[in-house]
This record gives sequence, structure tokens and C-alpha cells, in this order.
Amino acid sequence: MVRRWLSLLYVQVLVAIALGVLLGVLWPQIGAAMKPLGDAFIKLIKMVIAPVVFCTVVHGIASVREASKVGRVGLKAILYFEVVSTFALAIGLIVAKLFRTGSGFNIDPSQLDAKAVAAYAARAKADSFTDHLMAIIPDTFIGAFAHGDLLQVLLLAVLTGFAINALPERARLAASHAVDRLAEIFFGVVKIVVRAAPVGAFGAMAFTIGAYGLGSLVQLGELVATFYLTSIAFVLIVLGAIARFCGFSILRFIAYIREELLIVLGTSSSESVLPQIMRKMQRLGCAPQVVGLTVPLGYSFNLDGTNIYMTLATMFLAYATNTELTLGQELTILLVAMLTSKGASGVTGAGFVTLAATLSVIPAIPIEALAVLVGIDKFMSECRALTNLVGNGVACVAVSRWEGELDQDRLQAELARGPAAHDLDEVAPVGRPAE
Repeated sequence: MVRRWLSLLYVQVLVAIALGVLLGVLWPQIGAAMKPLGDAFIKLIKMVIAPVVFCTVVHGIASVREASKVGRVGLKAILYFEVVSTFALAIGLIVAKLFRTGSGFNIDPSQLDAKAVAAYAARAKADSFTDHLMAIIPDTFIGAFAHGDLLQVLLLAVLTGFAINALPERARLAASHAVDRLAEIFFGVVKIVVRAAPVGAFGAMAFTIGAYGLGSLVQLGELVATFYLTSIAFVLIVLGAIARFCGFSILRFIAYIREELLIVLGTSSSESVLPQIMRKMQRLGCAPQVVGLTVPLGYSFNLDGTNIYMTLATMFLAYATNTELTLGQELTILLVAMLTSKGASGVTGAGFVTLAATLSVIPAIPIEALAVLVGIDKFMSECRALTNLVGNGVACVAVSRWEGELDQDRLQAELARGPAAHDLDEVAPVGRPAE
């Protein structure tokens, strides 16, 4: 019985996380030295994300003869993202104002180490909205894959998909079939790499606890606790309501993607499970073309956890530095955050950069105050990634239902069955869900 449980990947990840925490607490220096294990796993996953997304989107578009349908799915996804993301930003702002998180800290920014946030501030200033817009277009076709930029890869995939769709029927089918087979190869690579998830989770967690210690978590526990509780409430109430409207339970859905959630918890990166979550959404009855567009887009435009963090942390710093904000400035924070959050990567630390970008255009709050959050951002990045992942899964089901491309019977049957022990051993072809 014990051997059978230990053979399950999510149990292995859970054990690895516990061991990582233990090592970080007992031997901090050794724990901090485990960082390369977590970094190596993230790099292995990122190595195959771009080709998996490319093949999935290309095949999804190429298999649909109506080009207008692809555009319709994309527009519905963007509209959904904007509405839900705005809810997330507003909730973070409202919670911060209700509880006045940060009041009483009386932080003097001039006494903080500005060097700790200099790199983030410099990057934030460089990443203007125009820069983000131009960055969507890669310098070369191969360059998008070399840099691993999901938005660039998505743009190339859409163009390639439409190009294949315009070919004569025989050539279109041959090209679509070739992309499908190529995707199977990359999913096979994912199947091999994901087995290293326990090692990656162990290294990342040991480094986090060893480098920053539980002390930094306790020191700013009010913000961390508020953020976690707000994110949980958002998932259960807001995403739960959307899930109920779509005909499924948010709790059952969370249980269904538990393996992915545990990997994200260990690595603090939602990108580490992108191929697996796309495969599972197809298995739940979402149409391949909807999955291929909605999930990759969501990784840049539907970051619910990051959005909650940005407004909550911004208001925390305002209260902590005794900075009084007018209603106009608070609305400006909301509007600016709507822009700076777009295009943020699912990799750990991206939320901190987008927060710096938001503060850079709100001069009333000294950007040096970010130094207060450096020690605990890693703890909050895990919650951001978890919330982002659940939000993108729910979004995929919602857009599929809106488009009339959701198999409700399959959805209910899969959620009732739960994740099988052999889920991570299956390779789901892009054009159809795994059986």
C-alpha cells in the first residue's frame, strides 16, 4: 500500500516539498545551495513549452476551416480575461482598504537598501507599454523559440495555422497531421521531464526556506496571510461562481489538477505545468482549438493571482510608508495595473517586476519601499502561481462553454473519476483528448 502511494507523482512531490522545508530549517546553508535543482527543472520544462504551445495552436487553427471561428474564440477569451482580471485587481484593492494592511509599520524609505530593488526598478522602467507591444513581434521566426516568449510563439502559431488552413485540402491535412505527430514527440519529452518534478520541488523549497528563512515570513506575516486568504476567497467565491455557472464544482476541479498544483507549489512557477494542464483541459471535454488559444493566452493575460498581489501589495506599501492616496490615485493604480500585468510571465519573480512597473508610475509611493517585500516575495509567488493556474483552467472551461464546444457529459465523468494514477504517463495528441 505504501509503495503504491509513493509511486504516485503528486505524493512524491508532496514528500519532496516537506523534505525541502526540513532541510531549509535545519541546515539553511545546505538548503540555499539546492537552488540549482529547482532552476534546472524549470529550465527543462521551459525547453519544451514553446514547441508544445506552437504545435497545439497551429493544429487547432489548421483543423478549423472557418477562420472567423478562431478569431471569435480569441475575442471571447480576451473579453473573459479582462472582466475577471479587473475583478481580481479590484478585490485586492478593496481588501487592502478594508483591513488597512501595512498600517503601523511606519517605514522610512530612506533607511531601506535601495540596491535590493534597483534591478527590478530599472527593468520596470524599461518595460513600458509600447515596449510590451513591440516585444510581441519577434526579430526572427526562430528567435521566438530561442527566447521562449509565449506571446511571440503564439503570434507565429496563429500565422502558421492560418497559412496551413489556406492550403489545398490534401496539403492542409498532411501539414496538420505532421504538426500533430511532432506534438506527440514533445509531449513525450514532457512525460520524461516531469518525472524530475520531485527533485525540482525539493531544490526550490529548500532554497526558499534556507535563503530567506521562516523569520522573514513571520516578520511580514500580516501581508502574506492577507494575500493567501484573499486568493483562496477569490478562487472559492469568484471562480467558484463561474464554475457553478458552467456546471461543475470548483473543489472537484482543484482535486482533479492536484498533481499540477503541487508541482507549482514546489517550483513557484505555473509554466512548469503548462503542457500538462493543456492536456487535462482537453481530457475534461474542452475543444482542442479552444484549449490551444485560451490557455497560452491566459498565461499572459489572465493572471488572477498576480493581479490580486499587485493592488494588495501596492496599497500595503502605501499604508506602510504612511502615504495618503486620493481616490484618483487609487483608480490610477487600478488602471496602470491592468496594463502592467499583461504579458507577465508565469515564471517565479515576474509578479515582483510588474509590481515595480506599477509603482514607477505612482510617484507618491517611494519605489525604494519595495525592499521590504524582497524577503517574502518568494513565499507569495507560490500563491500567485497557484491562483493563476486555477484561474486559467476555469477560464478554459468557461470559454469552451460560451463557444458551445464543451462536452458536459465528459466533464462530469472526468471530474467524478478524478485524476488517474497513470495520467502523467499518457501522451495526449494535440488534436484529441487522451482516452
